[in-house]
Amino acid sequence: MAKSKNEFYLRRIHSLLGIIPIGAFLIVHLMVNHQATQGAEAFNKASAFMESLPFLIVVELVLIYIPILYHGLYGIHIAFTAKENIGHYSLFRNWMFALQRLTGIITFVFVFVHLWQTHLQKVFFGKEVNYDLMHATLQSPLWVVIYIICIIAVVFHFSNGLWSFLVTWGILQSKKSQRVFTWVSLAVFLVLSYIGVTAILAFT
Repeated sequence: MAKSKNEFYLRRIHSLLGIIPIGAFLIVHLMVNHQATQGAEAFNKASAFMESLPFLIVVELVLIYIPILYHGLYGIHIAFTAKENIGHYSLFRNWMFALQRLTGIITFVFVFVHLWQTHLQKVFFGKEVNYDLMHATLQSPLWVVIYIICIIAVVFHFSNGLWSFLVTWGILQSKKSQRVFTWVSLAVFLVLSYIGVTAILAFT
């Protein structure tokens, strides 16, 4: 009983962190990156503003890195232990759940790759996180493809996760509300994917 109760709370925390603050950070990050579509100067200005925020290290640690680490590690636990529930959810929802697990793993790996190629380059090698850094990384067509695939996976994980979050927290209770929000989450996926992919192409 105690184990089930603990798992209940751990899943609630996992679900909440996926939206606040991780989801909020994702949207802000995509919007900053999208400034690259307006040119190198626009992106550098937006990036410099984010870097100039007070107590940035503390904010990143508390609101980004620790939540992502917990959400990612517990998400991997769910991915390898949870099973589809045909009796409770539709075949479509079970496919969405399977894709949620797959994109979660992709996202977790991509976060560390992206972190290494950006902020850790600044920490260890003194490189400035600017347009030129991303432009140099995405000169390789392979990295362009990898980034596009990963950005779409990240956005899917967030968009579909919105639906799961609202169901988990009892906000979407009726079948009708769940069907309607499926379309809302699809719209969120398409909009954020467009923002993310166009940003990647702008860096090339």
